[in-house]
Amino acid sequence: MVMSKPIACSRMYNLSPRIRGLWDALFALVGARSGVELEIIAHAAPAPLSELWARPDMGAVFMCGYPFSRMSEGARPAVLAAPVSSEAWSLDQPLYASHILVASTGPVKAVADLAAARWGWTVRDSQSGYHAARSFLAGRFADKMKQSATVGPLLNPSGIVAALRDGRIDVGAIDAYAFQLLQMHEPDAIDGLRILATTDPLPAPLLVAAQTLPSNIAAALQRNLATLHETPEGAAVLDRLGLRRFSAVAPSAYDVLPLRADDADRRLGISW
Repeated sequence: MVMSKPIACSRMYNLSPRIRGLWDALFALVGARSGVELEIIAHAAPAPLSELWARPDMGAVFMCGYPFSRMSEGARPAVLAAPVSSEAWSLDQPLYASHILVASTGPVKAVADLAAARWGWTVRDSQSGYHAARSFLAGRFADKMKQSATVGPLLNPSGIVAALRDGRIDVGAIDAYAFQLLQMHEPDAIDGLRILATTDPLPAPLLVAAQTLPSNIAAALQRNLATLHETPEGAAVLDRLGLRRFSAVAPSAYDVLPLRADDADRRLGISW
């Protein structure tokens, strides 16, 4: 595949056409500031994210930390930056969490009800929609959970929300930043749902570039992402997305994710 323009993609957070438009505006600004002509693509669901992350023309693409952490060091894409949310759960760092969501009028009233609830999950290589929930349960119900009915794959936060609203599941975990974006721009989508609990903050999904991207281009994108908040125009674009800034992150920060996932698998003793 001959690379013409590096691609930019916010697929992980393309929760609606309006929200995607805000991301497109951010990528356009970063590209202009960097002197890099980015091709902004949707790679819309249900196209597999693994196909997106394998592309040799990635310029600035959101990637979940869990599959990144499972790759060998030599195979990992180049890290550009990770977002810092304005919400308290971020601790003003490039961290995120998952919200455990239930229907306001549903059968789950308290954390104690979660062991027997019907859980929905997104995909098995998702930190926010799968592993975060299992780690949460392992910390409270280790060796006490029975094999229960689960529903998945539901692909993404929108799938979890839809399944909760139509009663197919009792509970599901979604990326807390995705929930923030829905609160800001699509509040009707989450009407009737409530946050029962929030998981521990962990390294946030990151913007990555292909290893084959010329180093001067990757460096320009990285530099301009990290300084975007320092200009009035950049700060305004970030504010519309509920972000304070983008921050540099070390690839090794993500190594904790498979350790936590494997620990949860052992302690729960059940599979989904």
